[in-house]
Amino acid sequence: MTCFLSGGAKNGKSTLAQNLAVALSGEGKRYYVATMIPVDEEDRERIRRHIADRAGLGFETLECGRDILACLNGADLNGTFLIDSATALLQNALFPAEKGYRMDPDAARKCGDDLIAFVGRVHNAVVVSDYLYSDAARYDVATETYRRCLADIDRSLARACDTVIEVSAGNNIVHKGVLPI
Repeated sequence: MTCFLSGGAKNGKSTLAQNLAVALSGEGKRYYVATMIPVDEEDRERIRRHIADRAGLGFETLECGRDILACLNGADLNGTFLIDSATALLQNALFPAEKGYRMDPDAARKCGDDLIAFVGRVHNAVVVSDYLYSDAARYDVATETYRRCLADIDRSLARACDTVIEVSAGNNIVHKGVLPI
């Protein structure tokens, strides 16, 4: 089963994603695909918090800030993969550090295509994304491009996944499929 979770910050997406992954995996392998490439202490603190939150849940962490399909090498495709998050993965692709954080729209398209290929190759996947493209504010070109690319990826993931859940103010709103827990 494949699940796509989206919602605002601090709404419980990560906790729900972990619970879904544990339920889907049963006694099988559990992989936490960590996509954030930390750039400051705030990022590192967030990573420490996420590690603590999943302690004892049996996840093997796969660090994969780019090229999401590469983390499948050597992994059990019949396992359950929790990708946290499509948001960070896109940021890493669209604004690569090695290119001075200059925008690379081709990499953004590849990121989206690879995420769709990923959920199509594994037995179970839970993909987390942040819903950050719904306000009416106008932003600079780079931010608007990022928001548009994330919206495109999220729509593609919603089409590709069996279940689509929006987390809003701690409430789980199922838009497609069933909540498997």
